[in-house]
This record gives sequence, structure tokens and C-alpha cells, in this order.
Amino acid sequence: PLFYYQRLMTVAEGITTLLFPFQWQHVYVPILPASLLHFLDAPVPYLMGLQSKEGTDRSKLELPQEANLCFVDIDNHCIELPEDFPQFPNKPEFIQELSEVLLHYDISPVGGSQQALRELEDDGRNGNLGGEQLAVLELLQGNATLERLQALAKRTGVRVEALKGVGGEREGQGRRTAVEEEELRNAKLNVQLREVFASRFTTMFADYEAFVIQSAPDLESWLTNREQMHNFDKASFLSDQPEPYLPFLSHFIETQMFATFIDNKIMSQWEEKEPLLRVFDGRIDKARLYNVRAPSLRSSNYQRCTILKESAQAIEQRLMKIDHTAIHPHLLDMKIGQGKYEQGFFPKLQSDVLSVGPTNNNRWSNRTATAQRRKDRHRQQTEHLTLDNDLKEKYMQEARSLGKNLRQPKLSDLSPAVIAQTNWKFVEGLLKECRMKTKRMLVEKMGREAVELGHGEANITGLEENTLIASLCDLLERIWSHGLQVKQGKSALWSHLLHYQAREEKLEQQQAESPVSNGPERRKSESSIGMPSLRASVIQDMRHIQSMGEIKTDVGRARAWIRLSLEKKLLSQHLKQLLSRQALTKYLYKRYAFLRCEEEKEQFLFHLLSLNTVDYFCFTSVFTTIMIPYRAVIIPIKKLSNAMTTSNPWVCVSGELGDSGVRQITKNVLEMTFDCQNLGKLTTVQLGHDNSGLLAKWLVDCVMVRNEITGHTYKFPCGRWLGKGVDDGSLERVLIGELALPNADEDFGRGCRTPDMQHSPGQTRRVSITSMGGRGYKPTSAQIQEAIGEAVNSICKHFHKPEKERGSLTILLCGEVGLVGALEQFFHNGFKSARLFQKTVFVWDFVEKAVAYMESADQMGDMQETAEPLGLTCVSLCHYVSAINSSPRNIGKDGKFQLLVCLGARDRLLIQWLPLLLECPVIQQMYEESALLRDRTTVNALIAVLQTLHDFPITLEASLVKGIDL
Repeated sequence: PLFYYQRLMTVAEGITTLLFPFQWQHVYVPILPASLLHFLDAPVPYLMGLQSKEGTDRSKLELPQEANLCFVDIDNHCIELPEDFPQFPNKPEFIQELSEVLLHYDISPVGGSQQALRELEDDGRNGNLGGEQLAVLELLQGNATLERLQALAKRTGVRVEALKGVGGEREGQGRRTAVEEEELRNAKLNVQLREVFASRFTTMFADYEAFVIQSAPDLESWLTNREQMHNFDKASFLSDQPEPYLPFLSHFIETQMFATFIDNKIMSQWEEKEPLLRVFDGRIDKARLYNVRAPSLRSSNYQRCTILKESAQAIEQRLMKIDHTAIHPHLLDMKIGQGKYEQGFFPKLQSDVLSVGPTNNNRWSNRTATAQRRKDRHRQQTEHLTLDNDLKEKYMQEARSLGKNLRQPKLSDLSPAVIAQTNWKFVEGLLKECRMKTKRMLVEKMGREAVELGHGEANITGLEENTLIASLCDLLERIWSHGLQVKQGKSALWSHLLHYQAREEKLEQQQAESPVSNGPERRKSESSIGMPSLRASVIQDMRHIQSMGEIKTDVGRARAWIRLSLEKKLLSQHLKQLLSRQALTKYLYKRYAFLRCEEEKEQFLFHLLSLNTVDYFCFTSVFTTIMIPYRAVIIPIKKLSNAMTTSNPWVCVSGELGDSGVRQITKNVLEMTFDCQNLGKLTTVQLGHDNSGLLAKWLVDCVMVRNEITGHTYKFPCGRWLGKGVDDGSLERVLIGELALPNADEDFGRGCRTPDMQHSPGQTRRVSITSMGGRGYKPTSAQIQEAIGEAVNSICKHFHKPEKERGSLTILLCGEVGLVGALEQFFHNGFKSARLFQKTVFVWDFVEKAVAYMESADQMGDMQETAEPLGLTCVSLCHYVSAINSSPRNIGKDGKFQLLVCLGARDRLLIQWLPLLLECPVIQQMYEESALLRDRTTVNALIAVLQTLHDFPITLEASLVKGIDL
């Protein structure tokens, strides 16, 4: 047992030592007695060492909270990590550097740990002598001549130096003994391994001080408002780090030991620096003398430790100048010769002596007393577990009222009241942690809105959001692990869900045996045109997760279920439904468990309910390769029903992760469900028909598409005709989508009406010139110019956000308040309306006539006198218009103008084309003199605004430029 305890202490102390400059802040029990194994049930972070019996199977070792557990098996030399454990930055290079240090001291990197632990067991120094050496010393112990020589040397004051080995040969003057050499070797190895770790942390946190927020004027005010203060700018710190470092750093800066490190840094302005902080800051200052890189130029290239040689030399110099020699300690009851030691070294403890039980004359270690205390503890635990609910509730109430005033209980005091007090502190701590996590998630997600509510500056990146959600998953696992009757599976939450599913499916089966007829209502809902309602339930979401073959473990399924419920804004509701089965909860959990504390459970669910105020896409953005069922519905304008049309419609749904391909829809049904790989957030829908039959015309209100797993419904407004000879002659339209409100399903299911003006951008701006000149809405010149400025400003803001935080650029270009819509209004201003009985005229007609004039002028030679840049610009405009007209797609005249604007913005040609259109004589025929396009000052101002877009790389979605070879 002694050797086993030494191994546990070595591993535990090694972990905490290598964390420099950080310190483990939570429960630390390097050797946990078997009688206290129930401490593993504590829902708090801990570092504990367990002794396993020889031959114990790992699968039979039941440990709570395995979903968040890092398990180091010393016996079998393996490590088990949580599924989403982040990788240490530059891990391969880091391992290579550590291996080189070990090899330098002739230690194999693979078996190095075994060899080091073996040296603890069989140490030839300081009394732990091998068999041959011990036998020689036993013979010399009784030698009379040797004893007389030693006594004579002692009286005369002559020091008898140590023998070389056991043969009696002395080392040469100034040379170290073999024992000293071994000590020096181990000391050098130890310090160089620590230097490698310290160098990595120094490199990763070299600029941490620049992100420390010191807002308090004095220490007292800082301590008073500690929990409300933001002491470290995490968002800015992460944005300054290399991309490969982010998964590890985003989790690491959320730990308590990093928070304590920052607290120590802030307090150092009023108090003396904490020793570890002082040493670490000194290392950073020294590193800056040799490294002048700016923080913004940080690189992910691995930087090796440069002071390994100097650290080894410092250790050697220190050992050569021993300032104190330990006296011989009191000998234990051991064999003759085992107490021999080397001068200047403490003797090692004897494993065979320490393995023997204490003697009866030691009243503090009496075996009978120890056994009696063990029996008492077992009896007290049994009493607590067998108490009835009334007594347990009494103890819990006492703990709630007196817990803060009671002294810290001893580990040996396991009375029911103390156990209740301890568990109440756990319950209280879990509730507080839930409150803090949900508050931070809300504040970070709300951003500027949170600032207006007085929560301080807030900003969040996708990486931070993912870290916070992962932290919430860890918290839920710890809550569901607290007070379990019997552990079942690695995920306590998923195990509870499986029990719930089994009971609910059994009830469904019983109800199915005596079904209640509701056929007429169902037929009515199916016959109506619209998006049918989606039933949300715990079981249904579980089945979605269980059908995902990409997830192999219970821990992964539990976390996927949490993310799905959070994205659907049903997490609190689902957990409330899960816990409503009180009989199941009582069956799975002990009375003191968090989930059986009614008041705390209600507050916990209330905190989770607050997360429904913000939108998360934490499921959609993480599981990008799964197959998802989508439902698409085409909603016509009811008063001009499409029942008599003869053509066959089709759709192609596009999102941030790809598109669905062309999907045919039955014309009489106008609805379909299809499966395809996760498309992410939906952005556009291509809607068209094959123009077959005599009545090949469609008047479409909008298209609705829903993700059948997450329930997100997107509305794609249209409000236009599709058909030859009607509207702008389009057989295909690209519709821009917007996420519908949660109750949008009901609105569209009740009837098919034309959307309100503010909800249908297609009807407000994508209308014919005749309509605009008559009953259409005409914005003023100031409103048009303001709209263009806002659209350009939104695009600039888009590119100033972190890449992973940017929304859909397509919406900013072609959406309701996008750039295309604003420029359409600019070109519509002053456009001459079509007269009665004349063909409707579109802006694209003006563009085509202008291009035709330029091409004819070029053929007649007029363009040869034009300046070369202007001539090239004419060529580019004619080339783009020709390419759009020759495209195989039938997108209509308004669609062609939209495409021209998008391509011009992408290729930075819009500001070159505008002067050409201004100077073209065709403009006088088709525009009033007061038109904005004919005002040179206004056009120059527009060019200046559009010029700002040239600083950004605009990439167009594939659905917009499909079929265009430019």
C-alpha cells in the first residue's frame, strides 16, 4: 500500500506542480480512503486519488460524473478524457520536446513514468539498500576493529568520509559520490520538465496583462463588487490569439484557477504580489527583452524552451553549495544496517516498517478504536439512508437555516444532520452556478442590448458561445449526477431520459390499444394549404438524436439533446416535463439530491427559461453533416388560386452550408418533405416551374421551409407572377428568406393571404413601373439616399465582425433593406411610366437600351475618341449584360437587374458603370429631368458611398450566380 500511495501522491503533486503559474482551486485529495468514496458524488470539480484492488476491472469501477471525468489509470498507463476535451496547443511539438528531455537522461518517453515510479520503490540511497550491499553492511556492523577506528576518529575530531560503494574505496577529492550524482541527475530532470511546461504557459499568456480590467479605485471597493465586475476582457484576448490555440484557451480562461490568477494580478496593485505571480511576471518581462513581436502579430509556430541548459546549471550550483546538513533522525524499529544514510540527505522511509500495523501501546492508533470509528461511520450512514422522508426533510430544513452558521464538519462526523448540511451546500452551490451561467449567457448574447440594460460592455464570439454552452452541458450533467441511487451509464441525464422514454412509450402503447377517433379533424388540417404544426415533445427530440448515427456515446447524445432543446427554446420546458414524473425521480435519486429539492428545482428551471429570450443555433452549427428532413410549402395568393395551372413547380433550398438541389413538387399538393444534409441557416429558395401546358402561370405569395428537427421555419416572400408574358416574364425567382416568428406556423396555417406590406419586401419594391406610378408607394429622394447609406453601412459592419459571427451577406445584398432594393428605388426614381395600353417597362429595359447604344456607337467609331479607361468600362458593362441575357435561367427582368448589381458589387464595377449610364443619351428618353440618375451631384455622392465597399471581398451565394460564367 505504501508504494501505491507514493504513486498517487507523485501523480497528483506532479499535475498541480506543472500548472505553474496557476494553482488548483478546488477539492484536492491525492489519496481518498475507501471509507470516503461517497465523496466522489460531490457535484464539484475535484482532484482525487483512488486505490484499486489488484486485478480490478475498469468497467466495474463505478464513478459518478463520468461525462466530465478525466480518469488517469496509473496501473494500466492510460488516460480517459471527456469527449469534447480541447487539445493542448501545439501538442505534437510539445510532446516531442518533453521526449527529448527524457531521452537526454536515458529515460524512454513510453516507459518513463513506470521507471520513475519503480525508482521510488527500489532506491539504493539513504537506507533503502539492495540485497548485496545490505549483507556487507550487516557483516561490517559487528566488526570490532572498525568500531575502534570509528571511536578513535570521533575523539580526535577527524571526519571519516563515506566509503565508495561498500568496497571501501574513496572518491577522488572534489568528485561527487554516485549518490550525489543520482540526486543531481533527478533534480536536473525535474527542473527541465517543469521549465518546458512553464515556457508553454509563458508563451500562451505573454500578453495577458494587456487584457486585465482594473476598474476599482481601491481594494475594499473591488472586494465588495467582485462578482459584478468583469476583470478580464476575454473576447479581445481570444481575438488576439492564433486560431489553433482558441479551443483550449476559450475553455481554460473559464476555469476558477485562471480567475484566481487574474484576481491576484489585480490585487497586486494594492498588496504584495503572490509569489507564483511574481515569478511568472518576471519570466514574461525577461521574454520581452528577446521578443519584440507585437501582440497582433502572434504566431501559432511552436516556440521551444530556451533556458533548459541554464536551469540545469543553476540546480548544479545550488547542490554544490549545501548550507545545511541534516542530523541523523531517530531510528525506527528496523533491521540492523537499514538505518544507514548519506551525509546531507534525509533517509528514505522503510516500506516494510510502515506496512506493519501500529503497536498496541500507541493509544492514538489503537486498532480497536479505529475499527469502532469505522463501524460508527457505517452505522451513521445507514441511519441517514434509512430515515423516512419527514426526518430527512427536517434535516434539510435545519441545514438551510443554520448551514451558514455551523462550523465546517469533520470528515469523520457523518451524522444525518451534517450529511444534510453538506448536501444542502452542494444544492445551494449548483443553483448559484446555474444562475451565474444563464445570466452570463444572456448578457453575452444580447450584446449592445445588455449594455443598455446596465450589464456593462458585452461582446461574444461563436467560440465563446460554444464554450458557454459546453459549460452549461457540464453543469446539467453534474446536477443529474448528484444524489443518484445507482449509477447507470456515463451520462446521468441521458440515463434519466431513457427511463422516461421507456415509461412514456409504454403508456403510448397502452393508449394505442384503445384509440380515440379524431379522423375528421386530421383530414381537415391535412387538406388546408399551409405549414402544418410541428408537435414538440421530449420523446420526439430524443428520437431525433437516437437516429443520428454520427453520435456513438450516451454523453454525446445528452449534449446533442441539450443543444437541440436550447435551439428550439424548449430546454426548460423539456426538463420540467422530465421531472414532472415524480415517481421516476424518487426511484432514481436519493432524498437529498438536487432534483428532489422542490424550491431549488423550480428556481433552476426558471433560470433556464430565461434563455428563451435569445436565439441560439448551437445544434445546427455543430452537427453539420447529419441528414435533416425539411418541409417546403408553396403558398399561392388565395383569390387567384393556382388550382387551374398546368405547369409543374420545383424548388431548390439553399443555406449557409449548401443547397438541396432541384426538388419537384406535385402541383396540386404544393407541399413536399425531403431529406438532405444539414443546410445550416437557410438563406434563399429558387422557385420556378417548367412552363408546360396552356395555363403556365403561377401567382405565389411566399414559400415556407421548415427544418423538421429544430422547428426553425423560414419565410421566403414573393408576391409575384411566374410565367411568360406576365409580370416581368420570369419562370424562376430567387427568394430571400427570413426566420419566421415562433407563431408564424399558425398564421400561415389558418389561411393564405397576401402578407402585410412591412412583411413582404417583394411587393414593396419588386413591382412594375406602372404600379409604382399609380397606386404604388413612392419614397422621396432623401429616403432613397438614406436607404442606400444604411445598406452600405450594414455591409461594412458585416465585414468588421469576426468571420464566424457574420450573418448572411445575401440578405444584406438582396433582402428587404438590402443594397439591391435601395439601388432599385434609386433607378426607379423619375423613371417614365408606361402609358395606357402600352407594354410595361422595367429598369432592365433601360440598361439593355443603354448597352445597345454603346455597342452601336463602338461599331460606328464614336467610342474610339473616348478615353481608354472609359472605353474599357463600356466593354465590361456590355460583357456583363450580354452574359446575363445569355444565361439559360429564366429569372426575369427584375432578377437580371438584381444579378447585375450583385456582380458589379462583387467585382468593384458599380462605380464605373454609373457615369456611363449618366452620360448615355438613352437616359433622356426614359427618365424625367428631375430623376436622381440624371443629377450629376447625386450620382457622384452615390459613387462615393459605394466606393467604401471596395475594401471588402464580397462573395456571392451560388444560388444567385448559378449559370453565369463571369
